[in-house]
Amino acid sequence: MWFTTVSKNTEYKGALMNNSLRELRVLVTGASGFMGSWLTEYLLNQGATVTTLLADWNPDSYFVRSGIVHRIRNVIGSIEDYDLLEKVIGDHGINAVFHLAAISVEGLAFEKPRLSFEINIRGTYNVLEACRVHSDMVRRVVVASSDKAYGDSPILPYTEDLPMLGRHPYEVSKSCADLIARSYYHSYGLPVAVGRFGNIYGGGDLNWSRLLPNTIRRLLNNDRPRVRMPAQGSFMRDFLYVKDAVNAYIAMFEGLARPEVHGEAFNFAMGGTWTVLEVVEKIQRIMHCEDIEPLIENQSHGEIWHQQVSAEKAKKVLGWTPRYSFDEGLAETVEWYLEFLLASVSSSKPSSVLATV
Repeated sequence: MWFTTVSKNTEYKGALMNNSLRELRVLVTGASGFMGSWLTEYLLNQGATVTTLLADWNPDSYFVRSGIVHRIRNVIGSIEDYDLLEKVIGDHGINAVFHLAAISVEGLAFEKPRLSFEINIRGTYNVLEACRVHSDMVRRVVVASSDKAYGDSPILPYTEDLPMLGRHPYEVSKSCADLIARSYYHSYGLPVAVGRFGNIYGGGDLNWSRLLPNTIRRLLNNDRPRVRMPAQGSFMRDFLYVKDAVNAYIAMFEGLARPEVHGEAFNFAMGGTWTVLEVVEKIQRIMHCEDIEPLIENQSHGEIWHQQVSAEKAKKVLGWTPRYSFDEGLAETVEWYLEFLLASVSSSKPSSVLATV
């Protein structure tokens, strides 16, 4: 049953075959992660040959359970190992790189800043340097950044000409990685594009500390969903459905065929702004759990308060636009998790699968 839903939910609105990816040799860092799995699956389905450096994986992850792990070339190692990374790119004749590997959870980055800086900053310049060394083969490089790279900017919505002003470990690591990526174009002519994404959501994210997976699981257990609230009021965020994020990566890849896209950064998000409580209430309506009152909790450490992203540049230059409304994306996401969690219980997995956090 779970696999049936995965198959259905991997269909994309208005999806077309992408002949430019056929027989391409691609390195995807972070292919085993939430976003990386969706992008890797798309690349494979378009006929690309995908390689990744695999440091670890979750046996319950979409990467494993969908069978993606068996369809790509897995090299055991991490992006902190420059010599291995450079060898992989050379030995596998890599033509294009999608760099997604990162510590992507703000709370973990706050608790372990050194780890965050090692992976998010050092890992990024390792990838870019290896691409520079093999620039005779590597023709396009797409680097994942975040709207968090702007820091707590008082100017909303974010536009690409705003400075990188990260303050806390995660934000700073994304600001640095973003600047480093573009420096490799300006200094060495590396054909790189940077994507600054809003909060990406969708099925397959098994980090239960995140808002959507945690809320869906708690509501399924008839537990009160948790809403973190800073002293100055509710967090406000911009979002992007994972399928639209895949399309964004491909739009940057395609755009790099044009020199004017080299060294550019692009924002990708819905272009709206929602409070955390509003998102929880949307999920409650989809799951018919409006009677369960959310639990409001104080925020324990610094995070950006309000965020909103303008994607006008991506629309104008790359022809990208989100194809899914927030409600459509949330409905598919809820369906994915309900199938996943209920199938996990019915397959005699430990009851802790549904434990609250």
